[in-house]
Amino acid sequence: MHNYPPPKEALELWLKAYGTVEDENYGHLLLEQLGESDAALLDALRPYFESAHLDAREYFHKKIGVSLHPDAKLRKTVTYPNCLPSKALRGLFGEVIAGLVTEAYQEEFVGGHPWQVPIFLFREHDDVEKYLWSLRYDEKRAREIYGRHGTDFVGISLDDAGEVVRVIAGEAKWRKSLTPSAVGSLLHGPKIKDEKTGKSDYSNKGIWYEVNRDSHIPHGLRQMQFLLELRDPIGHASTILSIDKAVLNLGPAPERTDLIVISGNEAARRSTGETIIPWEETPKEYKAGRDLQIVEVILKDGNTLIDKLYESLWSDE
Repeated sequence: MHNYPPPKEALELWLKAYGTVEDENYGHLLLEQLGESDAALLDALRPYFESAHLDAREYFHKKIGVSLHPDAKLRKTVTYPNCLPSKALRGLFGEVIAGLVTEAYQEEFVGGHPWQVPIFLFREHDDVEKYLWSLRYDEKRAREIYGRHGTDFVGISLDDAGEVVRVIAGEAKWRKSLTPSAVGSLLHGPKIKDEKTGKSDYSNKGIWYEVNRDSHIPHGLRQMQFLLELRDPIGHASTILSIDKAVLNLGPAPERTDLIVISGNEAARRSTGETIIPWEETPKEYKAGRDLQIVEVILKDGNTLIDKLYESLWSDE
């Protein structure tokens, strides 16, 4: 289970928050790096990231037959998530950041709902298991990892009875440099060249496409339910039952908030306080008609931070 609270004091020193809710159904939060990504920040972030990855860590290590004991022979070569390729770690970082900002800044999100992330979905990544299995027997067989299919991130809001009344789900992406072209490709899909005209235009298969066509009850919520059944069937009994009833049409479906979290290093020509996605009104590309929350996390040297952070996970064992 994920049970470590977000380090709010460290986040306040690290990130400056520009929160806006101009529309009752639309929220935009800009988080801009203010403080240094120093050792103190790493120490503050590490427990949250370890908590987020713990379920998948235990699951993958058991599946591939590698002990988590500090003296295990393969510990240095095959250890989730530390041994994953650089690109994969950046994807994981973006998804954990989605949970971190959702829990830490929930009062600034549209609707002000009390969000929680009882467990992350990282074990639902088949290619990671295949990668670790190959690496277990041949440490030279390093390769890139295919991305995890389905919902990038899921959080829930519970009533007093512990039943799910609202779910927050959506896309969490990391980019090395948040240039207009990079963000444009994220939102609208990669550009495709028209062979007749010779002009290139977006494929319209990006974030907006995925969010607009996603089901009201995201698949990730069902995955979360099954993980809760495995990890904490008694403590989350009401949560599990309410999700099951919603999926089987035996109870009310929870309301949904769509979330888009884009994090990365600031572009060279970006001005302080400048947003990537307009905040004054709901973007016209959004068609789903639900509450929409966008979060931009603008860092200065995020690549170094990610490398140091993931290298440090469980380093005290």
